[in-house]
Amino acid sequence: MKKILVLVLVMLSTVVSSQEQEPTEKRTNKGRFFLYWGWNRGYYTDSDIRFKGADYDFTLSDVKASDRPTEFTVNNYFHPGNITIPQTDYRIGYFFKENYSISIGVDHMKYVVDYGQEVGINGQIDASYGTDKTNYTGADTEILDADFLEFEHTDGLNYINVELSRFDDVSRFFGMHSKNFSINLSEGVGVGVLYPRTNTTLLGKERHDDFHVSGFGVSARVGLDIAYKGFFIMTEFKTGYINMQDIKTSTSSADSASQTFGYIQPTLVLGGRFYLKKRKK
Repeated sequence: MKKILVLVLVMLSTVVSSQEQEPTEKRTNKGRFFLYWGWNRGYYTDSDIRFKGADYDFTLSDVKASDRPTEFTVNNYFHPGNITIPQTDYRIGYFFKENYSISIGVDHMKYVVDYGQEVGINGQIDASYGTDKTNYTGADTEILDADFLEFEHTDGLNYINVELSRFDDVSRFFGMHSKNFSINLSEGVGVGVLYPRTNTTLLGKERHDDFHVSGFGVSARVGLDIAYKGFFIMTEFKTGYINMQDIKTSTSSADSASQTFGYIQPTLVLGGRFYLKKRKK
């Protein structure tokens, strides 16, 4: 992830020189590249999580979870060695038409089960694990704590996605249009895979600690940006659906978890739009 982000930041540095190569007449989008980087917050719907293994199969119902934003300091958010630790978004794309772009990006979200909550449990757990019961019905409940379960996608809930977007300059509605300044509205839909590094402690098993393709997601977004020349700052609102049917929970290939949930994600990003080569005036 750090290598990908470093590449994006290097490409962003080319924007400065690229602006000198743009035409002096009205700016156009077709043929332009863009990229951005910024931060997000995540809010998740409750989720049923099923855990399966060779000697257990149970479902926890209506599990609540939250994101885990990094404390804001200049060092935490801008030091090159820490730049991928916060909840971040980064994306690169291309305008193949004046008002349409295609892009690929990573939404590095974080998902943490809220501990101490009481949830419903249904299924079976072998007596060798020392649980209070071996057979649970939907009427049974369990307190989620470190002794029973820790479950989080904190490195992170990585949604790697391709997005098709519509882009419109709406400056004239505000009476603020000029050659170098614009206000822009964009809407997009995306689809991609989930590539989390899941931190799970379940029934005393050794945790799985590696990235793994765990499922897929779909999303929709709307963004509003303010641009000066080729640079912009954008606030964005995204919502989506995540379906993960192959979450790794331990080092055993027999152990896995599955869940589906929805989310909303507000973001704030900084970026640039630029040409890769000089255009004729």
